[in-house]
Amino acid sequence: MDRLFDVVGIFSLVLIVWVLSSMRREHIRVEYSVSWLLAGAVLLVLASWRTLDDRLAAALGTSDSFMALAMVAGSAFLVVLYRLSLRISGLKDSSITLAQQVAVLEFRLEALAKKEALGK
Repeated sequence: MDRLFDVVGIFSLVLIVWVLSSMRREHIRVEYSVSWLLAGAVLLVLASWRTLDDRLAAALGTSDSFMALAMVAGSAFLVVLYRLSLRISGLKDSSITLAQQVAVLEFRLEALAKKEALGK
């Protein structure tokens, strides 16, 4: 059982380092990296603090502290993914609106060009 907690701790450290290096290279924006860093930090704390895991397992009604850790980790990652899905949905709506505005402007520009060509 201790080996599983060690693997989760190493995974959380790798996640934190990976997000920080991605921020440094500007592959991920700061506002998105905060969620991932927070999830990695929560995972690291839970993997290293066994008494907290036991209390969490008792609160969740399971006898296995690793199962409680897995449930909290899964929930944290679902929250992060949900937030990113909301952001992607907003960007998609903005993209559609922008494409429609560009199409209207192109139509108006063509209409002005035709009007100018007929006027000459």
